[in-house]
Amino acid sequence: MTRRLKSWMTVGIAAAMFVSSLMAGDGGDRERGRDRTKFLVRAELAGKQEVPIVSTGASGYFMAVVDTVAHTIHYTLRYDGLEGSVQQAHVHIAQRNVNGGISFWLCSNLASPPTPAGTQACPTPGGTITGTVTPESVVGPTGQGIPVAAFAEVADALNDGLAYANIHSTVAPGGEIRGQLH
Repeated sequence: MTRRLKSWMTVGIAAAMFVSSLMAGDGGDRERGRDRTKFLVRAELAGKQEVPIVSTGASGYFMAVVDTVAHTIHYTLRYDGLEGSVQQAHVHIAQRNVNGGISFWLCSNLASPPTPAGTQACPTPGGTITGTVTPESVVGPTGQGIPVAAFAEVADALNDGLAYANIHSTVAPGGEIRGQLH
């Protein structure tokens, strides 16, 4: 088994345990088909999902648990193999194959602004980060009618599959890898 595969398997097992512990308090609503107060979104990130497509050997994985009562999004982002130096990573609001505005930042190696104060640095050349998004972390996208701090609107977009995570690099400033959240 390759080192890379073992690494991804370890992330998958850790993610499953993390989700399991966070979802334990959902009161069984998931099985009964009711609206849940906690739900999981995830995506595999690849250059072929960028708009337009980017030819790269990079890959990544994003997973988050959204809690609509506590107004938090606990996330894990892992990536490697970027062909450029990582500049920033965010979650954007848009349907598949469409570019959208930034909803919240995951990490950045850019100066502030445009990076919001307190945003964690992106590991270079690859790595794993975790964090928590709160209403104060939501930056919009105001140009799409989503106000700053509109956590409920962002949670709805995530739940409806209308958001994507992507990582921008020096080789692909518009995004080197991307994944639609589902």
